[in-house]
Amino acid sequence: MTRIFLTGYMGSGKTTLGRALAAEIGIPFIDLDHYIEKRYCKTIAQLFAEKGEEGFREIERRILHEVGEFEDVIISTGGGTPCFFDNIEYMNAQGTTVYLDVPVERLFIRLSIARSKRPLIKDKNDEELVVFITEQLEKRTPHYSKAQYSFKADKLEDAPQIKASVEAFRREFGV
Repeated sequence: MTRIFLTGYMGSGKTTLGRALAAEIGIPFIDLDHYIEKRYCKTIAQLFAEKGEEGFREIERRILHEVGEFEDVIISTGGGTPCFFDNIEYMNAQGTTVYLDVPVERLFIRLSIARSKRPLIKDKNDEELVVFITEQLEKRTPHYSKAQYSFKADKLEDAPQIKASVEAFRREFGV
């Protein structure tokens, strides 16, 4: 039975790597944020606006416990998922947790490209974005580091890099 939880900051490649890895080994892939959006028929931003962060984090925890029971699955968590409640401990008990470690400079490049799609950063200029990423990583890294493993995910920019990263991941973790 395979159950892999991918954690890391937004833009770290959880969905990109997770989707490609799941396709390669022939098991389902679940993006936790997308799963929540489908279940509630609302975007994450709408849920945050309606329920506040505390309300959203309760929903996230409940859904994490639901998908955490699935077998033979790769789950991409939200960037904040491991930082609340006992979520990281739960994931560690349920399967294999892997923190996708990406340097601030690479996160900045990825997030600046996708800035308009991400409510938390859409109005930030480049300097503000670098500061925001740096500060958030300082707060979240202690939670991310509780994952069982860490994987350098700084090379996911094109199909050959994604393929090479999937192969490296498979070798490193025996999947």
